[in-house]
Amino acid sequence: MARIPDAFIDDLLARSDIVEVVGSRVPLKRQGKEYAARCPFHDERSASFTVSPTKQFYHCFGCGAHGTAISFLMNYDRLEFLDAVDELAKRVGMEVPRDTQPRTAQQQDDSRDLYSALDAATRFFQTALKGSDKARAYLDQRGVDEENRERFAIGYAPDGYSALKDALGKDERRMKLLDRAGLFSKNDRGHVYDKFRDRVMFPIFDRRGRVIAYGGRVMEKDDGPKYLNSPETALFHKGRELYGLWQVRQANQKIERLIVVEGYMDVVSLFQFGVTQAVATLGTATTPDHAELLFRNAPDVFFCFDGDAAGRRAGWRALESVLPRMKDGRQAFFLFLPDGEDPDTIVRKEGREGFDARLQQATPLSQFFFDELTREVNMGTLDGKARLAERAKPMLAQIPDGAFGDLMKQQLTTLTGLGAKPSASAAPSRPPQRAVAPAQRRSLVRAAIAILLQQPSLAMTLEGHHFTGLRLPGIELLTELLTLVEQRPDISTGALLEHFDGREEQDALHKLAAKTLPGDEAMWTQELHDAVAQLEKQLLMQRLDELQAKQSQQGLDDTDKYELRELLKARSTLRF
Repeated sequence: MARIPDAFIDDLLARSDIVEVVGSRVPLKRQGKEYAARCPFHDERSASFTVSPTKQFYHCFGCGAHGTAISFLMNYDRLEFLDAVDELAKRVGMEVPRDTQPRTAQQQDDSRDLYSALDAATRFFQTALKGSDKARAYLDQRGVDEENRERFAIGYAPDGYSALKDALGKDERRMKLLDRAGLFSKNDRGHVYDKFRDRVMFPIFDRRGRVIAYGGRVMEKDDGPKYLNSPETALFHKGRELYGLWQVRQANQKIERLIVVEGYMDVVSLFQFGVTQAVATLGTATTPDHAELLFRNAPDVFFCFDGDAAGRRAGWRALESVLPRMKDGRQAFFLFLPDGEDPDTIVRKEGREGFDARLQQATPLSQFFFDELTREVNMGTLDGKARLAERAKPMLAQIPDGAFGDLMKQQLTTLTGLGAKPSASAAPSRPPQRAVAPAQRRSLVRAAIAILLQQPSLAMTLEGHHFTGLRLPGIELLTELLTLVEQRPDISTGALLEHFDGREEQDALHKLAAKTLPGDEAMWTQELHDAVAQLEKQLLMQRLDELQAKQSQQGLDDTDKYELRELLKARSTLRF
């Protein structure tokens, strides 16, 4: 995929007014230097959502939502990163560059022509449906009315090997486009023919409502594979797309939940009965990209699978994908249906109310996690508890910091006893430890990071920094921040935070950036200079300790002795 240069992102965020971007979607009220509103990402009565025009980022003190103008468009308009960048660039009249490798002649075709070819194919399939008694009878029998046929743009691929080819592939260029779109196959003799034949066609839409691929379903059990999907193309990557998501967005002003099912007809049938939050994976297990896309659109996700062994395996694979994305405020549930049932048959028998009632009884992720891990473990033995801990700990370590992760680890402790605090009588007595100095050192690094987040340009007032290698929490992060600003002197707070998007430090940095520091720019400059000077002294003392320890244990070579003399001289000039 083409990569957008960092310098362009910096420039784009610098030219964009986050107050204007957010204010066009959420009513903002000025409060001092910032703007406030009720958070658009969670329900609240008082305004805890703030937008800073100076720092160019937003932060909610209620739910923790935060980010730049780009991430706001991604979360509020539910756009992918590249789409959000394109949208923002259009607002300020910038052309989006992309770092690319030399492209082949095939890749140089404009993607708009691909979308146009797929749109023409979709219209062809829809027209063919109107002329096929067989296909319309199948949809009638499945209870799909005209409204939902239109909503999902359902069509029909005629029988025969060249219906689509004869209708649309009238010139060589169009044939190449349709082939690149995955609509043709080729036999061993090189003969090109329609990939989809005698199938009900379900177009797959992207997040902008454009057709990017198809799923074709047979109408008779013995007519080949039940579903046939488009191959991977330049526009379609099945591990990143969800069937029905576009329709869910159109049907719901606010998406409270998403229900993940396995088949296209499951999605259509649920919509038919008023359950308008259903999506389907495209013939693949739930991927990490799916999980991120699901939670970007809804706080609660329900995975609905068959209750057999295959269904439970599919549920476990889904759990593995969502677990690293279980930030506080997100919930995942697992609904396993009775043997022989699927969402289509259940909703027909029980209606919307019955299906909703089943969702209310769905198994929370936490319960499913421990139920599955303890299924084949004897929890009555120490060996069994040790095996559970061995399996669970690496997975629990993937959960983002927060209450959910803490509670999951606490549950593991309850089940195994590992990690429980010893009783007062059993705990060995220890002399009190002095922890004042480490705490002060940690706060020194934290203070420097907080100042840089308030005003990144202050890093340019330093005459370098020489504390790399100092063994203190956060020192690598501070070094990275200083280096970033040195490389990109005009970077804003928002753009600086954008650099850490998706990394574990992201939440902590946003919280620090959202705080209002006392003082003014002159005070922050002095505090930053003092902090860097103190860190450089600490590095000097750390190296002195290392050399003196080496001297007492194994002796020093000439280079070490010279370094030790120089460090001792430098220490004599320092004031602590």
